[in-house]
Formats: sequence, C-alpha cells, structure tokens
Amino acid sequence: MTAIEQVEILYSDRGVRARALHEAGKFVVGYFCCYVPEEILAALDMVPYRIQGSQREPIDMADAYIEPMACPFARSCFNLALKGSYDFLDGFVAPHSCDTIDRLYNIWHSNKPSSFNHMINVPHMQGEDSEVFFRRELGYFIKRLEDWSGRKLDMGKLREMVGLYNERRSLLRELYALRKVDPPLLSGTEVTKVLVAGMGIPALEHVDLLRRYIAEVKSRPQALRSGGPRIFLWGNAMDDTAFVELVEGSGAHVVMDDLCTGTRFFWDDVPETPDPLEGLARRYLYVHCPRSHVPMQEGREADLENRYGYIGGFVKDWKASGAIFYIVRFCDTCELEGPDLREYLSDKGIPVLMIEDDYSTSTIGQLRTRVQAFLEMME
Repeated sequence: MTAIEQVEILYSDRGVRARALHEAGKFVVGYFCCYVPEEILAALDMVPYRIQGSQREPIDMADAYIEPMACPFARSCFNLALKGSYDFLDGFVAPHSCDTIDRLYNIWHSNKPSSFNHMINVPHMQGEDSEVFFRRELGYFIKRLEDWSGRKLDMGKLREMVGLYNERRSLLRELYALRKVDPPLLSGTEVTKVLVAGMGIPALEHVDLLRRYIAEVKSRPQALRSGGPRIFLWGNAMDDTAFVELVEGSGAHVVMDDLCTGTRFFWDDVPETPDPLEGLARRYLYVHCPRSHVPMQEGREADLENRYGYIGGFVKDWKASGAIFYIVRFCDTCELEGPDLREYLSDKGIPVLMIEDDYSTSTIGQLRTRVQAFLEMME
C-alpha cells in the first residue's frame, strides 16, 4: 500500500487504528486542542487521539446538553461521543483552551465519562510566572496519569518522546515547504488529509508515513497547474477537506495556514531542556492561539507586528496573495481576533475574506459564491 493510499484510509475512517490499538490492550486517551502535550501520554506508552467532530453529520443529540449558540465544533464532537463514536477511548483530557471547551469538559465528564478524566489548566497570560505555573500543572497531570495507569513516567523516555515529536514536526514543516513553489507540489486538500490521518495514530507511525508520503509526492509528475491566487487560511478547527476543496476547485491554491488543526499544533519545536517538563511548558504555553494574551507593545503598529509577525512571515515565505479567515460560528476568540489580523494583513497589501460558518458541509453551496467573488476580485 502506498503512503497516499494509507492516508486516504486513515482520513476516511479516523478511528480505525486507534480502535485496533485499544482492542490490543493499549490505553487510548482522547484530547482536545493544541495544549495537551502528546509527548507525556506517549512516554507512558499511551496512544494520544485528537478528538474531532464531523461536518458531514447533523448535530441531533448534543443540543439536549449544550445550548445551540455554543461552538458547533464542540457540539459536534460531543454529539459523536453520545452516539458511541468515541467509546474506544480509555481516557479523556481537555485543556482550558477556551470557555466552551472548559464547560464541555464537565458536560462530557458527567454524561460520557471515561475511566480517566482530566482538565489541564492552561494560563491565558504568557510570561515567566505562567511558565512556572504551567510546569506544575503538567506535573499534576503526570501524577494523575500515573495513579490511573499504575505506571511511572521515566524522564529519559519523556526526552525520547520530545525528540520523536520534534522529528514529526520537522517532517510536517518539510511537507508544508512543498507548497512554496509555483505550482505547489501538493494541494491544501492533500495536506489536510495528512494532518487528520496523523491525529489518530502513534507518532512513530506518523513519522514513517510522512517520510514515505513526502518521497512519493516528490517523485510524481506535476499534477497542479501554475498560476492562480495563492491563499493563506486562518481560523480554528478545519478537520474536513470540504472547504479547502471549494477554494481550490474555484481556481486558487491553498498554500499555508494558521489553524488549530494546521500549523498551530506542530510548527514550533519543544526545546530540549535538562528538565523536559520545562521545555514542554514553554512550548505549549506559547501556542499561537487567539485565546492567549500576548504582552502588549507600545504603539499600534508595533503591537500588531508582535502579535502577528509570524503570520507575516508565513504570507511572505509562501508568497500568499490573499487570505481567507474561516471562523466557526460562536467562536468568540477568533471573532474578536479577526478584525485586528485583517488590519495587519491589509496594511501589507493582502486582501482578506472573513467567513463565519456552521461547521457543516451543508453550507458549501452558499460559501462558493462568496469565495469565487473574492478570487475574481484578486485577479
């Protein structure tokens, strides 16, 4: 089986490998967002599984537990849990990434509890004091995992996992670099599938899959056309290819992103510190997420550059000619962050289309007109 074929299977049946590992006796721990250090779970010989929703299934049960004006991504995830899709999980972990996930943890814990349930308290403020606090919070997380599993975390093993996950991050950056050229060597749709495929398998398997996938992409004939708008995507969760396919089917190339399910979760390495928990706390605390408060700089221009300079680097290095913000409805953090980021990109001559969506493929027809009009405006 080729790597490309394997990615298709893992993308289409997202829990297939995790279910098999659970049935083989492995502890599979489901988690939300970018703030849960997978390295800790892997070092305890557990399988981290990133919880996802479904844009193709209606939310038909979760609204009895969660108000309908809450984030549809979170409601969709819980809807799948209520329908038994996540019954293979042995543990459930959520960070305080946003208020909705914080509240969902208690609802999930009360109605679909696993044998292990834990909330990681992630500081909203960044700085040295927050690093110290978060280091202790991760220590408490480890103790609870040890008490539950009967296993003892070996710091040497944790350092080994930091190295493994940094290797995976390096390979994902290499994959993304294949879209710097014109035409890109692979599409944004393909990249999305690779990312989603890796969210449900052990890191070592994902590393092997990425190596083979990159080699196959480099060796295949040119498949994409030259020219066309080069789009940078920004927003929160995008674990389905439907919207990316819409953009690319309208004549553009999706070449780079800053998404919860994209660069945000893997771009920066964990520093290999003598105390691995210090490196983990530092890396995960500084995830580029709108829910975190970046220390303000004096002056509007300097403050925007401090907050979004890394995005400016993405846009420049990947030669993006436009940006689309895909924001899941009722996501207050992204809704509030969007106008400032649009101002920052507009000042750099990058046109921006802001879209608020219901996390559903049923809206694709409505979005197509807006996307096509935006792309035509760029030409």
